[in-house]
Amino acid sequence: MAPKINSDLAALRNYVLADTGAQSQAESTVRLVITHSNLRASFMDIRLDMHMTVDALKRKLCFHCGTAPSAQTLQLKDEAGRLRACLDDDSRMLGYYSPADGFTLHIIDSDPTSMSANGWLEDVSKVEKYEMSEEAYAARDNTYRKYKEGRLAADPTWTLQKEMASRKSAAAGPPADPVPPKPPAEDDHQAAEAEAVVVGSRCEVEGGKRGVVRYVGRVEGLPLGYWIGVQYDEPVGKNDGSIKGRQYFECGAAYGGFVRPALVRTGDYPPFDEDFNFDSGDEL
Repeated sequence: MAPKINSDLAALRNYVLADTGAQSQAESTVRLVITHSNLRASFMDIRLDMHMTVDALKRKLCFHCGTAPSAQTLQLKDEAGRLRACLDDDSRMLGYYSPADGFTLHIIDSDPTSMSANGWLEDVSKVEKYEMSEEAYAARDNTYRKYKEGRLAADPTWTLQKEMASRKSAAAGPPADPVPPKPPAEDDHQAAEAEAVVVGSRCEVEGGKRGVVRYVGRVEGLPLGYWIGVQYDEPVGKNDGSIKGRQYFECGAAYGGFVRPALVRTGDYPPFDEDFNFDSGDEL
């Protein structure tokens, strides 16, 4: 089992130390793994300047592990865990000991009263927790125990699961009413304009075509709303007064057309006495 653990740790280290290109590294910088004699945890990929002295390095490491510089003994190990050097001269620079990326810098804490000794920085079981006596808790109001006792007194079958389901249902509210069907599309388009047009009136359609109003109302087969059926003086229409087989008024072929009321003007519009260039406009 041990070889597999070692291989897993090696794979994890390779992953952490892999150069992703996201950060540039100066030539004088080395990336080391920091371990500590009193700590199970390690500090991965710590970047250190090889020009810093061992004394400066110890002061920097103090912020990571809490061990005073005077109580630190530093060992440099290679990736296989072999001891490469002891950093025992505080005046020398880190680079003197030839560290390489991926090496381990192991801190031995010689202070028996160190805050990291005996697991005080990692073992939460050593931290004193606040504990309330049974009598003090029972004397409190608005506790879950008091709430539960009250609910069971009112309903012996009460459970927390039933309570949560009831609250969820109340928050959701009553079931939504079914969506009513959409009302039919508005079919009174231009009804006001159509009301002013009288069947039998002389008219002129936008574009200059003249004729007689023969129909006012809705037309099946055309878009919803009101239409004006016009019998033109000349064969400039689109039909004979019928749409899709239904006859709305009588006239000769190409003398009939249906237009929106807004495009029709009624009044004194006699027939033209000579040829006129008609524009078909929005006629149907």
